[in-house]
Amino acid sequence: MKFCSVCGHEVLLGVPPGDNRSRYSCPQCGTIHYQNPNVVLGTIPVWQDKVLLCRRAIEPRYGFWTLPAGFMENGETTAEGAERETVEEAGARIALGEPFSMLDVPHVNQVHVFFRADMLDASLDPGPESLEARLFAEAEVPWDAIAFRTVEQTLRWYFADRARGAFSMHVGAIRYEPRRKG
Repeated sequence: MKFCSVCGHEVLLGVPPGDNRSRYSCPQCGTIHYQNPNVVLGTIPVWQDKVLLCRRAIEPRYGFWTLPAGFMENGETTAEGAERETVEEAGARIALGEPFSMLDVPHVNQVHVFFRADMLDASLDPGPESLEARLFAEAEVPWDAIAFRTVEQTLRWYFADRARGAFSMHVGAIRYEPRRKG
């Protein structure tokens, strides 16, 4: 951030009085510009014994598979955002269930929340952010082509819970680990 969105003056980075971490603030009008994590919302849509995945038509991770998910918009609830993303990315009609997983991703300042969802029918109409949308049985999931670690972890929790016949809320964190060469 270079300029204040309130008055246009150049901002400074420092710890404001009474705070405990660096923030951009404006010496002209006094506005403190807080930057907080983004919330990513999605669903685990299920039809019979299959899970819906979308193949990404956008970066990051173009061509990889993911659960339908995206950033929460202002003015919507987490449930509304999860349902909206499912419609936008897969064109799937769902009955939204309970929250299933919440994963902190601190290295990119995000929190990912996935809800369980039952598909109302098997029809799909992928939007412009998806190359395709498909239903996968557990044995068919393209594990080597899953786009994000939060999606992989959520799917593993989902299939483990389904196998034991009881679903619960899962909470965790995905920490940055550089890829090793060779």
